[in-house]
Amino acid sequence: MAQFTVYRNRNARTRATFPLLVDVQSDLLEELQTRVVIPLTKATALTRKPVDQLTPILKFENEAYLLVTPQLAGMARKELAAPSGTLAEHRDVILGAMDFLLTGF
Repeated sequence: MAQFTVYRNRNARTRATFPLLVDVQSDLLEELQTRVVIPLTKATALTRKPVDQLTPILKFENEAYLLVTPQLAGMARKELAAPSGTLAEHRDVILGAMDFLLTGF
């Protein structure tokens, strides 16, 4: 499981709102049985303009998704589906959103 890997959300309750999850946990913590993920929601579902630095819009599979950083959560590795791709090319933006969540900068 590599950092910034994208997974399809297998949870039937939240899948419609958050169809994808991005793993943001460091690869150095591979031994843990949990992963820290941030959900992605389709940008077309937005009703208000988000805080850009906290919830940036990222492209995945030619579609725009909002990184819902305030919904960051831990989940069991076994709950994750097979990898669907990566957002590693957006590393700086994702880490910036996490930094903004934690420090306000």
